[in-house]
Amino acid sequence: MADSGADTAPWPDDAIEVGIIIDAWGVKGWFKVRAFSVDPKALFSSKRWLLKPPETPGPRAVVSTASLPPLLKIVAAKDHGDLVVAQAQDVVDRPGAEALRGARVFVPRASFPTAGPDEYYWVDLVGLAVVNREGEHLGEVVDLIDTGPHSVLRVAASGVTAEADQRLIPFVAAFVDAVSLPERRITVDWGLDY
Repeated sequence: MADSGADTAPWPDDAIEVGIIIDAWGVKGWFKVRAFSVDPKALFSSKRWLLKPPETPGPRAVVSTASLPPLLKIVAAKDHGDLVVAQAQDVVDRPGAEALRGARVFVPRASFPTAGPDEYYWVDLVGLAVVNREGEHLGEVVDLIDTGPHSVLRVAASGVTAEADQRLIPFVAAFVDAVSLPERRITVDWGLDY
């Protein structure tokens, strides 16, 4: 299913999980992918998808991880409603596509398209320190929540795991003054007592 050179390719340090293969699509080897982003730019920008087996195999997941190729060379990918459908070079029929079911899809961060001005990938924001205008440390970004109209930063102090002890800060210009990826810091208009 995959070429022999793919088996020896090293796993990139910057590999980011971007989706999961959920099923076959049609009879010519196409398969459906549920992207983890509303805008699956990373899937479309990379022609080499790295695969790992599911963390917890379900009843419809890959039956044999031994047959799961570590790499797919993508020849076509397109939007299909809420999903992405794709075709890989060495997956030529429905059984081949079904054998991928449940596989986790990764792409190197370096292959993501360049973000526009004042645009950020979530993966780049997670782990950044959050400080307010007074320079007080509010914690670090542990996750983002997509609310539809905008994203919300989920910020926690080191070692805090309880959601009740985390801050939710809307990721909008009214509250976010600056994002500095080189300094790994976000400055916000947010008080310690909010």
